[in-house]
Formats: sequence, C-alpha cells, structure tokens
Amino acid sequence: MKIAVYAFDGASMFHLSVPHLVFDEVARSGAAPWQTSLFSEDAGSVTTSEGYTLGGIEGLDSARDADLIVVPSWIQDGVAPSPALAELLQERHTRAVPIVGLCLGANALADAGLLAGRSAVTHWKSTEELARRHPEISVELSALYLDHGDVMTSAGTASGIDACLHIVRTRLGSAVANRVARHLVVAPHREGGQAQYIERPVPADSSGGAIAVACAFVLEHLTEELSVARLAEAAHLSERSFVRAFREETGSTPAAWVRSRRLDEARTLLETSELSVDQIAAACGFGSPVTLRQNFAAAFGSTPSSYRRRFGETRAASSPTKKSSPHRRTGRAERLGPT
Repeated sequence: MKIAVYAFDGASMFHLSVPHLVFDEVARSGAAPWQTSLFSEDAGSVTTSEGYTLGGIEGLDSARDADLIVVPSWIQDGVAPSPALAELLQERHTRAVPIVGLCLGANALADAGLLAGRSAVTHWKSTEELARRHPEISVELSALYLDHGDVMTSAGTASGIDACLHIVRTRLGSAVANRVARHLVVAPHREGGQAQYIERPVPADSSGGAIAVACAFVLEHLTEELSVARLAEAAHLSERSFVRAFREETGSTPAAWVRSRRLDEARTLLETSELSVDQIAAACGFGSPVTLRQNFAAAFGSTPSSYRRRFGETRAASSPTKKSSPHRRTGRAERLGPT
C-alpha cells in the first residue's frame, strides 16, 4: 500500500511524523510492504513550525497513485486548501481512495467538500470553529476518531496515533496492530468513540489504582459473568463509586468496556485461530454464538465468518511468497474498518 502524507510550511514535526511512525513500523516488522512518503503542492522542501527544513518532498502528482492520503494537520482554522490540493483530494475520493484528516486536517477535508452530511472530529479547541464554518457537518465534541470508510478524521495530537493504528488493525488485523503498538510503546487500542480528554483510557495494569485493578480482572475473566457488582468488588469500591470512577477514568460504562474487550478478543481469535464461532463465543464470554453475532454485527457491520474470511484473504495477499500488486480499492468505497 502506498500512503501519501501532505506536508506544508508550518506543520509540526510531530504531526508529520505520526503516519510515518505507525505505517513505517508495519513495513519494518515485515507485516506488509507499506510505503509512506511526503508530498506538497511543489516538490522540494518545507519548513516545520520548529524551524527545521525537510527535503525530499514530492509534488502533488506523486499522490495520484496513492492507496491512502493523509492530511496530518492544517495551517490554521479558516484557511482553505489550495485549488490544486482540493482538486486532488476530490479526484482521489471519487476513485475510492480513502482520505484521512488527522487533528486540524479535518478542516482541509471539510473545505474540499468531503465531509458534507457526515460526522467529523478535530482537535477539541477547534470543534466550534469547524462547526460554525461548516454547518453541514455534524462535529463531534469528544470522539478520538471517526471512520466512514471513504473519509476519516481524528481528534488532536496523540489521537492521530490511535487513528493510524486503527487503519493498521482494519487492514491487517489486531495481531499486527498490537505488535506495532508494542514496538512504539503506546496503548494498542483506544476506541474511536472514546472521550478526547480522559486520565487513563485503557488502564493497562494493576498499579494504576482501583479501576486499573478492575480492568485487569476483566481481561483475566472474560469467559465469566462480569456484572457491575463483581467488578466493584474486585476494585474494593461501592457500586455507585465504581461506576462513577470508571466513567471518569475510561470515558465508558463498565458494560460497554467489557463488551469492547470481548469483541477485541473475538476479533483476535477470528484472525489467528481455527476455533469455531461457537467456541469463540464461549471463550469471550458471550454466552451464545447468537449473542456474539449480534454484538459483532452492531460493532463492525460484519458477521464473524465474513470477518474471518476477509483477514484470511488479507494474510494471503500480503504473503511474501505471493507475487501480487499492492492492494488498491476500486469500485464502491469500503470501510477503512469498524467504528
């Protein structure tokens, strides 16, 4: 997959580096031959907001055969993209190439007309301005990222990493995304609908306090019934205090968080094991395959069997023993992945 990242004078080093950081790790790990490059209106160089000069920038034409285009940030609110850039984004969008706007990059997508009638997210400081300038867009106030398949937007700064990991996960599976996240030493999965500003989105170990203890308990007992009462007991809190503290620290209810972890495990088992759907339902604590199918379809717009087939095809297509051209999306736009 060829990924083109838009660069411009005044962009921060961090925003420009995020797609490279995540997508280049895919290539370095040997998971898939992804290639990431920077492009701008004119080939040559750009000067970052920190004062560094970056050379080797390609021109607009280099993005015309990209499989994914990323606008990693933007100049400032209210500045429209150049006609040439807007035309490129529009033309690639009509060719079913997914367009991603990270942080303030949502502004460029909005000004190019790619978000009309859609929901979108940007840095929390800019949500009001984006909503004022584009009343045709439903601007979310708290989501980390929103994926419509043909277009995707993310909230500010570090949530761009979450959005890029989401793309890895939906293209190559949870195992690859988790491996990339481990190499980068970042949280492997933060839900797109999670709040932008929360203390610990997915507590990873029991050293973080009562809620982290409860979350670790969930991961160790996914096959069992996990009621609020049981989790509160594990956290040594009253049920009322537990529910309040859980929402403050994770931005989610206990039931929704448990369901998401069960679905995460189901996806991993579908991608990496030969277990039947019935066995996976039992292993993830869904009680019955019907319950698994219902929750899976609601979350990912796919059946477990279809999901397994898709990632089986993805693994075969990315196998180094097969000679095949890079994956191109043609025809109708498909989802970058589940939201």
